[in-house]
Amino acid sequence: MNGAEEMSWLETRNLQSVALGEIPVHPIEMLRRHVIDSVAAGKRLVQFFGDRTDSGDTIYAVLADDNASRLYIASSLLRGRKSFASMTPEVPAAHLFERELYEEFGIEPVGHPWLKPLRKGIPGIDENEDQYGFFSMKGEEVHEVGVGPIHAGVIEPGHFRFSCHGEKVYQLEIKLGFQHRGVEELFVRNASRPIYLEKLAESVAGDTVIGHAGGFIRAYESLAGTSVPRRAKVIRTVALELERIAVHLGDLSALSGDVAYLTGNSVFGALRTKVINTTMAICGNRFGRGLMKLGGVDFDFTPDLHDRILDTINKLEDDVALASEVLFSSASVLERFEKTGVVSKETATAIGMVGPAARASGVPVDVRSDHPFGGFEFLAVHKLTLPGGDVFARAYLRFIEIQQSLKIISEQLGGLTVGPVRQTAGLPAADRIVVSLTEGWRGEIAYVLISDSEANIRKVKVKDPSFNNWFALSLAVRGEGISDFPLCNKSFNLSYCGFDL
Repeated sequence: MNGAEEMSWLETRNLQSVALGEIPVHPIEMLRRHVIDSVAAGKRLVQFFGDRTDSGDTIYAVLADDNASRLYIASSLLRGRKSFASMTPEVPAAHLFERELYEEFGIEPVGHPWLKPLRKGIPGIDENEDQYGFFSMKGEEVHEVGVGPIHAGVIEPGHFRFSCHGEKVYQLEIKLGFQHRGVEELFVRNASRPIYLEKLAESVAGDTVIGHAGGFIRAYESLAGTSVPRRAKVIRTVALELERIAVHLGDLSALSGDVAYLTGNSVFGALRTKVINTTMAICGNRFGRGLMKLGGVDFDFTPDLHDRILDTINKLEDDVALASEVLFSSASVLERFEKTGVVSKETATAIGMVGPAARASGVPVDVRSDHPFGGFEFLAVHKLTLPGGDVFARAYLRFIEIQQSLKIISEQLGGLTVGPVRQTAGLPAADRIVVSLTEGWRGEIAYVLISDSEANIRKVKVKDPSFNNWFALSLAVRGEGISDFPLCNKSFNLSYCGFDL
């Protein structure tokens, strides 16, 4: 630490349930200072959120030391205080956390450079909300282009406001939050209905069923002290990696379509179908709904299914390699991919990017390696990075991650032990907190669950990786032609609903 005052943090690990009373409570000035110092020293801000109790508003900070596989938690009880000095000027990764805190609790981060509504301020939804004010440029031949919130595809609403001079984009402002879903509150209100909780977790981001369901379920199991059978952990891991492969293939298909490479668009799309059909063979749903259950999984691998999955991934490895070799050797594709939408390693680190988008900018973050969970407790995962930070790097990293995931599935199936696939899940213990990190296909999914003195879940804090990465898209298109926006956008493939909680 660089600060003059020593400050204690509760040191813990991913999925380690700890007593709420063990979390150090500090004055907000001290908490703020030491978050800033810790990030400067190499730690990463994972969560920063508020919790309202009878004693007052409490702010929790969760930091990660990825190299040491450690998490650190500290808090501050405000007791009616409604402001603190913003960390964002020194820790840009805090900018959305602070805006969210202000929107939900009215606690103002004084000095925040962009203190606008995060999920509110949208005309026509709530007239009592302060309307969102977009950034505006002035000058000869400067113009604005608005896209959305209603889009041509079957996707959630989101608004993109471009400030341009001719074709060149100077600023992109992204406004989300049109749905006001209330996901975190729904978790708390239905905490006594396990089946509802499972279905809700599957629906936080519908393209990340296994990732989000696993993140929540593992957190709940930790609070309840439920030991999950090893066979179930392996099946969960296989499903998670199938989800990663399927979406990466879908993204390579869409990226091919964006640059009019129609062969890649068709071939990668067909390969994706093979993967999601494999998931359907496991649980009856192409996206994995119904598989993840508290205490384990609801479906086992029969010998025939085990062999079918192995056969599929063995064939897929050759097919993906061939299709990718053609894609990434095409001059017309490379001309559009390379040096487009660049996000540097320094920027990616500063704004807290996660997942493949961060790794494509050279930032070595991967929860599977840094904070192992489930089947990854038995398997070392190497972090794959590329230095370019452009559309090419984000696309090519998907290809090499597909290859890696195929090997992970093969290894997991090779070590599949005989045994049960589900254990009776207990109830949460009282006055506990747990941080659950999962490496979904977009990146780090973070759940924090807190139980009260009567062992009820009273707080669920959800962070989809899109929360970290939407701002990166804004930065990626600066200085680009506006016609490259669809390509940049797809190279991130972020979630509206994962952000609009």
